[in-house]
Amino acid sequence: MANAGTPVPIRDAATIILLRDGPAPAVLMGRRGSGAAFMPDKMVFPGGAIDPNDATAPLATLPGPTCCARLTQACRPDTARDTARTMARAAAAAAIRELWEETGLILGHAAPWPDTPPDWAGFAATGHRPDASALRFVFRAITPPGRPRRFDTRFFLADAAAIAGDPDDFSRAGDELTALQWVPLDEIRRHDLPFITEVVLAEIAALRGTHGPPPSVPFFDNDDERSLFRRLHGDAAEEATDQ
Repeated sequence: MANAGTPVPIRDAATIILLRDGPAPAVLMGRRGSGAAFMPDKMVFPGGAIDPNDATAPLATLPGPTCCARLTQACRPDTARDTARTMARAAAAAAIRELWEETGLILGHAAPWPDTPPDWAGFAATGHRPDASALRFVFRAITPPGRPRRFDTRFFLADAAAIAGDPDDFSRAGDELTALQWVPLDEIRRHDLPFITEVVLAEIAALRGTHGPPPSVPFFDNDDERSLFRRLHGDAAEEATDQ
């Protein structure tokens, strides 16, 4: 942890919201441990920091072109040029990897994967390569100052039907999240949720029944001096208002 008065570095991250739609729509969530430095005891979506190998993961398919354009838009000033250029691939791959690590579920298609990086070895051993075609970029938020850890998180929405295998089989999940479950949307606020999760859920409710990229992507841009609410459009147009 940074010393008192030292700014906490912001790490790029990705989160995935798996939606099981239908008469009783539900999203996949798990509980963070009570000893976690970030959001202890909260119910959260699978996700985590983007790793260096994510930018070179051989995705079978990227998200759609509008989503990719938005993922590279408005990168932070401290973001390296190479990172900004590969952000769409890296963020999508990280979302798929974190889903695998935390839940044991696979977003991918059957194909061999030789020379697998160590952090993808378990995924590759299932006989799949990651496939981001089901991902829709729907939200972005930077953790406000004053938190022990800060992330610039890209949120992806995906239909649970895209999962390869049984979406109720969490037998290969890691130990970072407990109480993995499909939480019905009409019961979700009975759980202890981070504030940003509640905001994202409102966006998800508005997107139900739609396909393709949303008209724009909300972006809570919290730097050390001010907070802005932006909307990413995937081109030069971008709205911003002070919070």
